[in-house]
Amino acid sequence: MIGIPIISHVLPSLEIIRELVARGHRVTYANDPTVADLITEAGAELIPCTSTLPVADNNWPDDPAAIMTLFLDNAVQALPQLRATYDRDPADVYLYDIGAYAARALAETQRRPMVQLSPTFVAWKGYEQDVAAQLRQLPGIDAYRARFAQWLVDCGAATTDVDAFSGLPDRALALIPRAMQPHADQVDSGTVAFVGPCFNTQSESAGWVRPVNAEKVLLISLGSAYTRQPEFYRQCAHAFGDLPGWQVILQIGKHTDPSELGDIAANIEVHSWVPQRAILEQADAFITHAGMGGCGEGLAAGVPMIAVPQAAEQFMNADRLVELGVARRIDTEQATAENLRDALIGLMTDPEVTRRSAQLRTEAETAGGTLRAADLIEKALR
Repeated sequence: MIGIPIISHVLPSLEIIRELVARGHRVTYANDPTVADLITEAGAELIPCTSTLPVADNNWPDDPAAIMTLFLDNAVQALPQLRATYDRDPADVYLYDIGAYAARALAETQRRPMVQLSPTFVAWKGYEQDVAAQLRQLPGIDAYRARFAQWLVDCGAATTDVDAFSGLPDRALALIPRAMQPHADQVDSGTVAFVGPCFNTQSESAGWVRPVNAEKVLLISLGSAYTRQPEFYRQCAHAFGDLPGWQVILQIGKHTDPSELGDIAANIEVHSWVPQRAILEQADAFITHAGMGGCGEGLAAGVPMIAVPQAAEQFMNADRLVELGVARRIDTEQATAENLRDALIGLMTDPEVTRRSAQLRTEAETAGGTLRAADLIEKALR
């Protein structure tokens, strides 16, 4: 497995790694040492591959072309690190995250099978016209594409077309509910298998105990990247502090000081990080930034959601949750205490939201998850 050290890209596939190890496979995992504990705890052998992505200081640019350039820069410097290990010890199959371009280049130069593990939606037959054509109009994108194409030629990749290389390989596992995939009926089912979120096959709720006096539990989390939002957290505190019957778990990330939130009501717990999946299994509602990981976990738990998107595809994800009938969307600028509270009450009193949440939970459970993903990877090995 070859990945990048963004937590939302590491966590979705960890249980697949754990399952493959349990089945007796030797699994190496190339990634930055900052996520070493997650990797080794899953049973894989860490192959250190230093990343240049701005994960440590959370200093991501707003410009899409600049973000794409960061991932290309990371791939260029990662490939020699990967070759130092895998040229003398090639894998029988390479698994790789969508952001780990160097992994595909390595697999192609070695002519080894590969399986992309996508923690977000994948391209569909109309993707070129719907999305890619717009991306090619961004300022600075021509220089980015020219450099990308030259790198592919220089490193000896078999696929030298930038769009084809950054798209889908012959095999891909989408680690998301099929319901979250735009234009799912236009995705090549011969290439992509929607296995859904992949969780621990042994325990789903370990790591958190619901307070005995909590009639309802609300989890609030903006994920791991765009968490420096003290005003949003203050509005949440005003909205749900002392709300009768509700226990609120508020995750603020490591870049916000709890003292910035002011006085906090007794029914609100403030944490820098929480076991999100474990809490969602026992929660009644979820305020999320609508990252694909959070969307998948919310749907799998059957929990109504308030989507407050922060960046990138989160706005599309938020709209999709609304279309599915399980969420309300509130953009950050409109996330006042009054709007947040009204949205929560509206969700909890709408029987159609309850029905759709239960229906989509069932659909997520039948996708196969971790065990099906491991089965398909073993098929690629054969």
